[in-house]
Amino acid sequence: MPADSGDALLLRQLPHSVEAEQAVLGSMLIDARCVPEVVEALRAEDFYVRQNREIFETIYSMFNFSQLIDPVTVLDHMRQNGVYDENTSRSYLLQLMEVTPTAANVMEYVAILKDKSLLRRIAETAGDLTAMVQEGTGTAQEVLEAAEQRIYAIRQGRGAQGLEHISTVILGVYDRLNELAARGSDFPGISTGLPDLDRAIAGLNNSDLVLLAARPGMGKTSMALNILLHAGKFSGKSVVFFSLEMSREQLAMRLISGESFVDNNRLVTGKLSEDDWVKIAAASASLNKTSILIDDNPSLSVADMNAKCRRVDNLGLVVIDYLQLMTSAGGPTRSGDNRQQVVSDISRALKIMAKELNVPVLCLSQLSRANESRSDKRPMLSDLRESGAIEQDADIVLFLYREGYYNEDTEDHNLAECIIAKNRHGETGKVYLQWLPEFTTFSSLDTRHEEY
Repeated sequence: MPADSGDALLLRQLPHSVEAEQAVLGSMLIDARCVPEVVEALRAEDFYVRQNREIFETIYSMFNFSQLIDPVTVLDHMRQNGVYDENTSRSYLLQLMEVTPTAANVMEYVAILKDKSLLRRIAETAGDLTAMVQEGTGTAQEVLEAAEQRIYAIRQGRGAQGLEHISTVILGVYDRLNELAARGSDFPGISTGLPDLDRAIAGLNNSDLVLLAARPGMGKTSMALNILLHAGKFSGKSVVFFSLEMSREQLAMRLISGESFVDNNRLVTGKLSEDDWVKIAAASASLNKTSILIDDNPSLSVADMNAKCRRVDNLGLVVIDYLQLMTSAGGPTRSGDNRQQVVSDISRALKIMAKELNVPVLCLSQLSRANESRSDKRPMLSDLRESGAIEQDADIVLFLYREGYYNEDTEDHNLAECIIAKNRHGETGKVYLQWLPEFTTFSSLDTRHEEY
């Protein structure tokens, strides 16, 4: 074979650095104190050379079981794991220690290794996408969605899919528990701004699909905007509101009303006093400091929302108003489906989106008129319109109900009930809230929630 063709074959190898891999392993063998740092930063698949990957997996396993790590014990565990070669393993471990100048620079070697690993994943993704295009296995839209999903997964530092050992998962759980203990909060998730509701549902938690449903006029959008505003101001994260019904100007007006406590009717009509203008200016300045992002495109699918959210830095919460107005992710090809099937597809896609983005997704939903014919008009799970899989996919289902909406003679016309009809994190129940119609907002009462 001509020399130049051999060089071409070498160039076709995926990016890797044998020197960096050896230096990382050599550092861990020379000085076991650097093992925790390396184990936290790397995974076995970051090593390209099989022999290096096997040595790392052995050290990783020993670290998990708090065992002494040195060349002798590592060789012994390699024997037990069946990855020991009588002729080469011992000499290779000695070679690793000889070629490593010092363990002090281990994180520099780790950075090189991670960069090469990232380049390999990008190259593999590019190859898979090229294969999809050449084989004609998907439409342009499907290939684009696959591309965004794979690149996003790489950016988040994880594989698009794959099996993960329970020990790795447990390390993540410990990190989360330590984070919660350090924070000292009463609940793990993002606060809704309504303390009684936070206690009942443990806040809005990552990867949860939370459904907020009610009949028209109950204040679904108002409550969603309350939650959005509170999260935008106090979570320190970016929050996104997809409005398929109201324009961004209307939403901004509602947010200003809720923040400034200026009567919404005066804002709509423009009949404002000097005092109102001062409050509005202060509210606007406060809103400008938040990372609240609004999209009022009325014909979005879950795939569109997912793609937009992937590009948002430090995303903390996604709110969608409302489910029945969304278009099917299947596009025109699914137009023959009945509406129940379409809504079921959308709800499933929303749950997948919540897991993939690893943020809570709060989705509003309409209710059917079934409750209107009952004497007790409080909503039930069976009232969810075109329910299909909605009830199944949602981690938490909340219903809003105001007796004053149906009964003018009720004792407290502005008392609202937030009914927790489904809760994967705890009990179902009922939280009482105060409805403030002039500011289109909800506030907490002092009373705690009851069993429902």
